[in-house]
Amino acid sequence: MYEDFTVTDRWTGESLHCTWKGTIVAIATRHADATDIRFAVNGRNLYIAMPNTAWVEQKRRNGKVITDYLAAQTAGRYLKHAIESGYDNGRDLYTMTVDEVLEHADAIVREAGRTTNLPSLPVINDDVKPETYLGALPADPPTRTYAGAPEPNENDRVKL
Repeated sequence: MYEDFTVTDRWTGESLHCTWKGTIVAIATRHADATDIRFAVNGRNLYIAMPNTAWVEQKRRNGKVITDYLAAQTAGRYLKHAIESGYDNGRDLYTMTVDEVLEHADAIVREAGRTTNLPSLPVINDDVKPETYLGALPADPPTRTYAGAPEPNENDRVKL
């Protein structure tokens, strides 16, 4: 979906490859009440700041939570729309409003059908699912751990 995508810049016509790189709690890094979602856009770091109050408002409105997977997809969708609409002007930090977070999160859930259908993170390699290296991911239901992925042997697992 929006963890690894290519989009055409509205103004330059340049093809931009956007890849999710990480999620950072900005309270510690920028002393901001936000969560930063880091993307690489043609190798350039770009951050989408999502206000932490969006998580609270999402829970208040519909009783659902914004998972790490959903946050990454939400920020990616916002970034794609910013580039397509011409809003991207080369800044390295974009700040979403609470309403923008909730709007994009709702759209992601509609596209995916449910949050368990969201792609796994992190993006380790286009040809290898993260489960192969990490085993069960924190948000994976136990019955879906290796769905479609071969069971890794001991040499495939990351030693922590």
